[in-house]
Amino acid sequence: MADRDTLPLPLEVRTRLAELELELSEGDITQKGYEKKRSKLIGAFLPQAPGKGMDPSVPHERRTPVTPGSSSRYHRRRSSGSRDERYRSDVHTEAVQAALAKQKERGKMAVPMPSKRRSLVVQSSMDAYTPPGEEHIGLQDTSSGSEGEGSMQGEGTPTSSQSSINMENWISRAIHGSTTSSTTSSSSTQSGGSGAASRLADVMGQTHLGKSDVTSYTTDSIQVERPQGSTTTSRSTPKYGNAELMETGDGVPVGGRVSAKIQQLVNTLKRPKRPPLREFFVDDFEELLEVQQPDPNQPKAEGAQMLAMRGEQLGVVTNWPLSLEAALQRWGTISPKAPCLTTMDTNGKPLYILTYGKLWTRSIKVAYNILHKLGSKQEPMLRPGDRVALVFPNNDPAAFMVAFYGCLLAEVVPVPIEVPLTRKDAGSQQIGFLLGSCGVTVALTSDACHKGLPKSPTGEIPQFKGWPKLLWFVTESKHLSKPPRDWFPHIKDANNETAYIEYKTCKDGSVLGVTVMRIALLTHCQALTQSCGYTEAETIVNVLDFKKDVGLWHGILTSVMNMMHVISIPYSLMKVNPLSWIQKVCQYKAKVACVKSRDMHWALVAHRDQRDINLSSLRMLVVADGANPWSVSSCDAFLNVFQSKGLKPEVICPCASSPEALTVAIRRPTDDSNQPPGRGVLSMQGLSHGVIRVDSEEKLSVLTLQDVGTVMPGALMCVVKPDVVPQLCKTDEIGELCVGSIATGTSYYGLSGMTKNTFEVFPMNSVGALISEYPFTRTGLLGFVGPGGLCFIAGKMDGLMVVGGRRHNADDIVATALAVEPMKFVYRGRIAVFSISVLHDERIVVVAEQRPDSTEEDSFQWMSRVLQAIDGIHQVGVYCLALVPSNTLPKTPLGGIHLSESKQLFLEGSLHPCNVLMCPHTCVTNLPKPRQKQPEIGPASVMVGNLVSGKRIAQASGRDLGQMEDNDQARKFLFLSEVLQWRAQTTPDHVLYTLLNCRGTIASSLTCVQLHKRAEKIATMLAERGHLQDGDHVALVYPPGIDLIAAFYGCLYAGCVPITVRPPHPQNIATTLPTVKMIVEVSRSACMMTTAVICKLLRSKEASAAVDVRSWPPVLDTDDLPKKKPPLLYKPSNPDTLAYLDFSVSTTGMLAGVKMSHTATSAFCRSIKLQCELYPSREVAICLDPYCGLGFVLWCLCSVYSGHQSILIPPSELEVNPALWLLAVSQYKVRDTFCSYSVMELCTKGLGLQTESLKSRGLDLSRVRTCVVVAEERPRIALTQSFSKLFKDLGLHPRAVSTSFGCRVNLAVCLQPHRLGKLADQGTSGPDPTTVYVDMRALRHDRVRLVERGSPHSLPLMESGKILPGVRIIIANPETKGPLGDSHLGEIWVCSGHNASGYFTVYGDEALQSDHFTSRLSFGDTQTIWARTGYLGFLRRTELTDASGERHDALYVVGALDEAMELRGMRYHPIDIETSVIRTHKSITECAVFTWTNLLVVVVELDGSEQEALDLVPLVTNVVLEEHYLIVGVVVVVDIGVIPINSRGEKQRMHLRDGFLADQLDPIYVAYNM
Repeated sequence: MADRDTLPLPLEVRTRLAELELELSEGDITQKGYEKKRSKLIGAFLPQAPGKGMDPSVPHERRTPVTPGSSSRYHRRRSSGSRDERYRSDVHTEAVQAALAKQKERGKMAVPMPSKRRSLVVQSSMDAYTPPGEEHIGLQDTSSGSEGEGSMQGEGTPTSSQSSINMENWISRAIHGSTTSSTTSSSSTQSGGSGAASRLADVMGQTHLGKSDVTSYTTDSIQVERPQGSTTTSRSTPKYGNAELMETGDGVPVGGRVSAKIQQLVNTLKRPKRPPLREFFVDDFEELLEVQQPDPNQPKAEGAQMLAMRGEQLGVVTNWPLSLEAALQRWGTISPKAPCLTTMDTNGKPLYILTYGKLWTRSIKVAYNILHKLGSKQEPMLRPGDRVALVFPNNDPAAFMVAFYGCLLAEVVPVPIEVPLTRKDAGSQQIGFLLGSCGVTVALTSDACHKGLPKSPTGEIPQFKGWPKLLWFVTESKHLSKPPRDWFPHIKDANNETAYIEYKTCKDGSVLGVTVMRIALLTHCQALTQSCGYTEAETIVNVLDFKKDVGLWHGILTSVMNMMHVISIPYSLMKVNPLSWIQKVCQYKAKVACVKSRDMHWALVAHRDQRDINLSSLRMLVVADGANPWSVSSCDAFLNVFQSKGLKPEVICPCASSPEALTVAIRRPTDDSNQPPGRGVLSMQGLSHGVIRVDSEEKLSVLTLQDVGTVMPGALMCVVKPDVVPQLCKTDEIGELCVGSIATGTSYYGLSGMTKNTFEVFPMNSVGALISEYPFTRTGLLGFVGPGGLCFIAGKMDGLMVVGGRRHNADDIVATALAVEPMKFVYRGRIAVFSISVLHDERIVVVAEQRPDSTEEDSFQWMSRVLQAIDGIHQVGVYCLALVPSNTLPKTPLGGIHLSESKQLFLEGSLHPCNVLMCPHTCVTNLPKPRQKQPEIGPASVMVGNLVSGKRIAQASGRDLGQMEDNDQARKFLFLSEVLQWRAQTTPDHVLYTLLNCRGTIASSLTCVQLHKRAEKIATMLAERGHLQDGDHVALVYPPGIDLIAAFYGCLYAGCVPITVRPPHPQNIATTLPTVKMIVEVSRSACMMTTAVICKLLRSKEASAAVDVRSWPPVLDTDDLPKKKPPLLYKPSNPDTLAYLDFSVSTTGMLAGVKMSHTATSAFCRSIKLQCELYPSREVAICLDPYCGLGFVLWCLCSVYSGHQSILIPPSELEVNPALWLLAVSQYKVRDTFCSYSVMELCTKGLGLQTESLKSRGLDLSRVRTCVVVAEERPRIALTQSFSKLFKDLGLHPRAVSTSFGCRVNLAVCLQPHRLGKLADQGTSGPDPTTVYVDMRALRHDRVRLVERGSPHSLPLMESGKILPGVRIIIANPETKGPLGDSHLGEIWVCSGHNASGYFTVYGDEALQSDHFTSRLSFGDTQTIWARTGYLGFLRRTELTDASGERHDALYVVGALDEAMELRGMRYHPIDIETSVIRTHKSITECAVFTWTNLLVVVVELDGSEQEALDLVPLVTNVVLEEHYLIVGVVVVVDIGVIPINSRGEKQRMHLRDGFLADQLDPIYVAYNM
């Protein structure tokens, strides 16, 4: 509302406007009515041509100090809340407008607006919010860059129709120059433009992200992103029905909303930032965080060293009393009728007059009762020196005063505190802590207050959170017994005993008690009497809180010393009638008034109706918060208006005070009105470097200060550097004021260390000599002593935020935010600014309360302008700006904002904002340097280096198959089909397979001979009905079970090559069927075999909608088998021919099929048999998906080879009955079991609370020797540990759980069964899986650095299992292919008889094939042929020995190369970032991260109300910065279950990415970090 500065409005119009604003802010008039009346009022004064408004480039007469003469521009302004007017400054508003205009010239910053789900958009007009998918891009006129403000509120409000006379509109045009912005500039947010839609339209217009052009846009980023790993489908021919699901990135239509916003974000981030910083410090490691280097051109202090300032002599008047109690005794006995205190009711009528006589007698009564009537005669509860809480409401100063003086007379120590309103007030716990540490056991209170305290059902007052147990004692006279005639309080001279304790809330929310001695109390009253010129029987009006600070010192203590009459105005009356204090000054012809700038401002807004105001009686108006830099304008404006009502300019006396130093300085009421008060117009830039520069140039960022008078009588003052050592400042340097005087606090009660640093400070000069032998007290105020000994205060230590080495004051930032027009979106008084520490620097957070009627668009726009204003004026970035719904920030007892509590809520994610804008990209400038890839060292020097450092080359192997003589009958057969025939002849009735259903009963089972016969029939069917030749491929589409096994051996009997395929999900055909189709086509299957049910499903309507059904190969239904047996079984001749194909979709969305020969299959089975000691007498429970990898081998092949019985449990059945697997293990007394991570997770989550009931059902896991998790990833140590812990009570041995590791080129590299108990001595027991802790930062640089458990940045890694017999492993550098040393990170290469023989692909990509399956080392052993697993890991020789006495080599898998993300030149594994994110908030259940155009996107699943969604954005950003040194680009909050997970329990991050970019996730909230 900069309008009033530029319009010459007559006074009465201004007054009427001020009234209107007050009505609006108090809620007496609607926004609609307000706009209407307002435009009527000022319509006549509007300039006709908007272009001729004020020229923003001429900031008129901004530099002249505003004396009463020149302050006619100060106008009044509405307010709501209590903190506002301290911040109102027209100079500042102008500066902010100009700064914004300047930013505008500099070029636009397009801030992408966050997307919200509709249910999250609170009370916004529907027009302003476009639901997903119908963004009306390009519908609005993009040229309306700065005209949109009026029409932004949605078409419903009348303001848009009157936008021709809408003031803000005209002003904003005047400020922002012309309105014809080109298309590019309309993507700005400062302009008040017509919204995200048009901004997006622009971006899309510029980047042409049409579908047609996708390839040119995405190819580069995709190439970077996916190292050319196991691709099998060529890019150029996406011919499958739904190829986008398999291929990532390429097939995605990027024209969607999401990617346009991301592109906009990328474009914005490409703009040049602050100059890069040069130097580094070492963060206990090579990862270097930048440390802010001082700018050589920054202003430095050049003045001489300051001298300590001495106040005038404290002239003790002869008849001054020797203590405050003596004063009370004097006045109470010689003038008992003199009025001491008049209290007011809420109508402003005098409620009660307390005379000095009554105060004296009642205080005596209280003193007697607390000493003699509490506890017993022998054991009184209170003795002199004990501490007592005073709990009195703000409208009852009389009761407080009586209790306070009663305590002084009884020589107990009063601790005044606020009335607790509920059990959990903001900050009340800390107050309780203070009471506890002071040993308070009694609370004095008034009758009314006692009645109003919360009560339990039995009527007693509950113990408040964190409070000690208190006895509540009511001090009303009627409840007290009369003291006996002979009892009289002991009145001593003031001494060094504690008089009272004043509480103080620190920056972090903790509450300290400042102890004030009786001598300090008296001296302070004397100093105030002298400097304020108090005389007997003067009348003083007090609006301040009488329990502490200026209100207590003037209105309760000094007033009694001088027998003054205090008129106390409660806060509740001020709310109803802001003029009440001025009326009382007139009514009582008061000489003195104690107010805050807020009270002056309220009076300004409301003074119009008063005709007969006369303030000529006032000789002193004490402004308690005059030390706040932003009080200047209130003082000036007040004087400006009330000078005509008799107010003299020299009456206004700002003072500076602090709980520790009491009154620090106060301006004396002089009679000499010629001497104008001191003013300083200082450069904010200078202040941020701690130096004083009077701002003469035309700068925007200035701070106008007024003096707070001179040092107190009898005190010494100096200014010291705010650092630890109290060294004197130079004259042009800002520092902390320190006071040496009797009249200060003496300690923080019970805290000797903090007391020493605050109350016992010995300032030193530049050569280190002390300037005085007496200690000084730190005031907590920042400022300087100007010419003539005048003190100036620039801010508080508590509000100080040091960002990048520069100091900023929270109050200044608040003021800048509040000067951003239009203010109608947030409540003026309700704004909190604090800093949080993230990544070794403070980061500024601004939280404001949003008005309920503002739209998303409006608020977002206001937020973007606030960011630019703060950047323009303070040259500092805001890390996070959040808007919360009105009235949700925690309040202090007097209605202000409880800062530390707000910060606490923000940090723990329970602030529930409705809008958040994070700007880590602009603020965080101290990230480590992106890593430069070093030129690789040559092979020879690596060898030599390893030899010199005594490192062995990292290689390891399982036991040698050749030397192991075992009675393995199956060894003599080359083919599995022969093994089965042999078993069918020798042990026909031995049960090989038992399948369980969800109830845990046997669904079906197969003996050797049944399986053989069934396989024969299937072979016949293949030959007769399928007409297949040797070597044809057959797709087996079966649910997990026995049919699948029979079909597999049927294919082997017929000489066909089987491929197992997961059947489509009947509830989700559209997404699962295309995958089936793709595998069938890629594997070139000549026919499909399946069950009758699935046959039907494949021919259903839903199926034909998802894929082209006509192109399926022939489908054979094996439920209907021929009766006759085949004439002759196929006998393969060459063991190197294909046995089967193994297809799987990797987590990166790649479909890869590998070829398994007969040799490899037999070798694999034998290796597992030896490792797990499998014999026909054993039973093994398997709860895995039988479609690929080790899961398939265990389900279908191992039993036939080793002859053991497999109990098969389909994982899908666990969704119905989570206990199924463990119950089966217990019931069949199984010793070995295999499962997947998803099964383990299901048990951990689903059975967590049921262990007791399972125990009672007889579940016993004590026989389990090995429980192996089959996986193709880094072991999930947290999950295996919580599983072990959870089922320990059911007998599960903690060493039983282990993991295996396999990949595409070798389906099982490691498999570690631990042998427990007796078996440990015989043969094959492997040692425990070892866990090591590595430094996560080193890992990013591809290095392994072992650290202690629990050290910062440590990451636990568990060994992946014992290497299988016949397997050799080496660790190689993935780029140079050279071998690496022990404990070095590199790619795991494997050489083994059961390696797959290659990818099966339609397009023979030979290069990839040979690289992955037939690699050789570049030096060292260059003969051996290795297969590359595509996983990073390292080998480490442990201290343990295995059965043969060899040292045990442990293999640690770190993660897949395909999955790893290269960011800032470093390698990140998504799982590490995800683990950090999941830890940050209890409502985050799952998380997945991926990159898109070098931006890190974090998707989190929210388990909680949607209102919590925005809480997660700052937390996620903080933790990723703090632990991984990465800036999150986009945070997406989604519902539970949105992150796709495959059957192995692995996250499908690429599918998620595609879904996000194609806008298919329906997110709750998407935040684009700036």
